[in-house]
Amino acid sequence: MLREWYMHPNGQLPAYEWAFGDVNPPVHAWAAWRIYKIDQKRKDAGDRKFLERVFHKLLLNFNWWVNRKDAEGKNIFEGGFLGLDNIGVFDRSTELPTGGHLHQSDATSWMGMFCLNMLSIALELAKDNPAYEDVASKFFEHFVYICHAMNHTGCSDASLWDEGDGFYYDVLHLPGGDHLPMKIRSLVGLIPLFAVETLNSETIDRLPGFKKRMEWFIDNRPEFGSHVEMQTGNNGSRRWFLSLVNRDRLVKVASYMADESEFLSPHGIRAISAYHRNNPYQLFVDGREYRVDYEPAESNSGLFGGNSNWRGPIWFPVNYLLIESLQKFHYFLGDDFKIEFPTGSGNPLNLWDVSAELSRRLNRIFLRNEAGTRPVFGGSDKFQNDPHWRDYILFYEYFHGDNGAGIGASHQTGWTALVAKLIHQSGE
Repeated sequence: MLREWYMHPNGQLPAYEWAFGDVNPPVHAWAAWRIYKIDQKRKDAGDRKFLERVFHKLLLNFNWWVNRKDAEGKNIFEGGFLGLDNIGVFDRSTELPTGGHLHQSDATSWMGMFCLNMLSIALELAKDNPAYEDVASKFFEHFVYICHAMNHTGCSDASLWDEGDGFYYDVLHLPGGDHLPMKIRSLVGLIPLFAVETLNSETIDRLPGFKKRMEWFIDNRPEFGSHVEMQTGNNGSRRWFLSLVNRDRLVKVASYMADESEFLSPHGIRAISAYHRNNPYQLFVDGREYRVDYEPAESNSGLFGGNSNWRGPIWFPVNYLLIESLQKFHYFLGDDFKIEFPTGSGNPLNLWDVSAELSRRLNRIFLRNEAGTRPVFGGSDKFQNDPHWRDYILFYEYFHGDNGAGIGASHQTGWTALVAKLIHQSGE
């Protein structure tokens, strides 16, 4: 994807084969960093040449995002489609029927995550080449700017955080200057959890230039320093916690995530809260109704082609990233930070245990239950009972938000195969 025959000279990466100009989430830095770390663990030495070559191409892509998708220069992004098809009330890749523009919680969060991935890569490369300390400082500061813009309630026309609801929403900016939070409880409000990282002093102390600039920024820009939490251990070591969602807001967002009447299903996290089953989101523009209902299976809407549905089903890639993010939160916050899981159960779990329980719920899609059936096969008698087919497990595009049955394309071995890691991790 980063070679010159795919990447545009301006830094844009193609979305998919029939519309290169659309935009998918910028997860390429995350993928490169994960590949590097896996390779490093296997061989005791990472492929630095690979990491450095990828990093330089990703710099071009990052700058494309900043120059093209932050129209107002406020560190709030408008990515458009971002692979979520019909998750919004409008097709986010086309001109809005209201006019104006949409500040996107997911686009801004993906860019926060992109910053942290690039920061991690730059700090790794700086171990051998101090020149990378400067660009690491750039990504640290840019992340904090995004964090401030997304959460700053003092500037109501830019804040994507709704204090009353305790959740993140897209915000529609109308031509006359008014703005409207699009109060659809969806993955758009959970994706902010993906932007989280901890910096350890054992890394930072080896990079005096980066450490000096980071500490100066925190000390001299107090309006931004509140987005960086520092912890000192008994041995004097330090850790710096970077997250779009601070610990107070984490509790509020996680209470929706862990609520079985909202996002939490028996088989993972739904793309849209089941709250909208009985409470559809409705917006009227020029006498026309725009509406979002909870749809746990196939889409009832032709929006964005109607060939996949983000209004209720369980999608494996975002569930996987959510599990990984909860583990990162636990790394800094520790065992003492707990949430009710499920919400209202009176059962407090630390975030590592929450991630493990989510893994088990996802695994159950493919494993036989007490009745001897696999949820993935739904009501298909042949796949459930025929000895020639009952162990032939297909990897579907997405899964029913209530019962876990496989829906959509049945050739997604790439992302659904993530279940192998989850099964290994949870010991099932």
